[in-house]
Amino acid sequence: MNIKQLLITIITTAFLSTHLAIASEHHSGHGGGPKSSGGSAGACGKPQLAKFLPAHLANVSPEASFSFVAFNIDKPENISVTVKNIPVEVSAEFKDPFYVIKGKLPASLVDTAARINIKVAAKSPHCEAEAGWLLLIGK
Repeated sequence: MNIKQLLITIITTAFLSTHLAIASEHHSGHGGGPKSSGGSAGACGKPQLAKFLPAHLANVSPEASFSFVAFNIDKPENISVTVKNIPVEVSAEFKDPFYVIKGKLPASLVDTAARINIKVAAKSPHCEAEAGWLLLIGK
């Protein structure tokens, strides 16, 4: 092998090694999204809250029942519900793959509008969720 070919081989090898090292350093620790195992967001699926009943802005009577479904929830005890800052006791029923959450509006809420606020607590902020909807409560 002559000196020119040897020099080209050495330079090419050095260039490729440096390029691969930089690329691997750049991608190490990169989460790549909520389903990957590289980041802290990969430890859970984001809770999803849906199917709010009665519907948003519905007219309801005092102490009316309400419900919603919760997906990606490990412990229904981590769900807290308030209406106008009043804590509401809820029950949870597992219907694979989700929970049906049910509660009643506080008796003290009459002739007002009130938002049902839902919070799902978790160890990681990536695993928490908040949602809610507004109801019009009559007399």
